[in-house]
Amino acid sequence: MPIRKVQFQAGNYYHLYNRGNNRQEIFLERKNYSLFILLIRQHLIKNNVEIIAYCLMPNHYHLLVYLNDENLSQVMQRFSLAYTKSINQRFKRVGSLFQGRFQAQHVDSDEYLLHLSRYIHLNPVKANLVKHPQEWEFSSYLGYIGLQDNNLIKPEKVLEYFSSPNAYQQFVENFEEKDTEKIQHLIIE
Repeated sequence: MPIRKVQFQAGNYYHLYNRGNNRQEIFLERKNYSLFILLIRQHLIKNNVEIIAYCLMPNHYHLLVYLNDENLSQVMQRFSLAYTKSINQRFKRVGSLFQGRFQAQHVDSDEYLLHLSRYIHLNPVKANLVKHPQEWEFSSYLGYIGLQDNNLIKPEKVLEYFSSPNAYQQFVENFEEKDTEKIQHLIIE
């Protein structure tokens, strides 16, 4: 099914994602993850994009964002280009790093928001990189469950639906495969 172009509007949530060209890794060494986070601060946050949740995987990334402005396409283009240029320079490579333009899905309901945050935080578990989501350091999950200060994210936008960070942790970690049906269209193969 082709993905239709999303019209970005301030006051809405979006799931942004992209993967490496030919499914290759986009994080080639540990410090690349830190660079990616730094560029999120420099490009997205400075341009009024709130990061609600994220997960950086070896060959792709997921960002759950809230827009306060409508200039996301230009911001993401500059962000992706800055990261690609840095990686290409560092590893003496040329060409595109990503599989193309970033993809985006409008998050149009509270239920979708909650299931998407869980999906993002479970990504490393589903990829068999870790057994528990709190073992993956390159996501916002530790900030959600209170095990790490993370001033990059705004978890309260999701946590307001739960009585405590522990309740959110139970929501994530008690995931059942039948819950996948609610977010099937989010899964990057």
